[in-house]
Amino acid sequence: MASDKDGDFARLLDDLFEAASPQSDTSDSDASSSAVTVPFDYLSVVNELHSGRIRVSAQEAAAEYGVNAQINEILREFDARRAEIVPPPLELEQWPSIDPAEIAAELDLGKWRRPEDLARIRRSFAFDNHPDRVAAHLRDHAITRMQIANMLIDEAQRRHKR
Repeated sequence: MASDKDGDFARLLDDLFEAASPQSDTSDSDASSSAVTVPFDYLSVVNELHSGRIRVSAQEAAAEYGVNAQINEILREFDARRAEIVPPPLELEQWPSIDPAEIAAELDLGKWRRPEDLARIRRSFAFDNHPDRVAAHLRDHAITRMQIANMLIDEAQRRHKR
């Protein structure tokens, strides 16, 4: 068989078929018994299966391969394990408030702030409350909180500019 790294796949197949074909001048019985033989054309079998003329029901396939017994055994084991599992108690999630007064108190905007402080407060609040950083079921709530916080911070910046 050729060991050429740059050879193409067709060449490799030719080499394999050549190595697998029985040779008339070989007297060694091991060489002829290890030769690969193809008793039928695989492509014709695949075409026949895909033609729809051969039909195998799910029950016949399951009976042939013993799938039903395996599935029933797996389901019994699953039911036994599921009975052992105790779900954790449901905890009511405390959602953060969307009341503007409570958000303002959380932001601590009552004091006079420099613009740099307000920018830091905005980033800090966004880090903790941004919709991309919360669970999916809290996203709408987080969007509302961020909108209110941004509105309050913008208002504090406008007051500071006066």
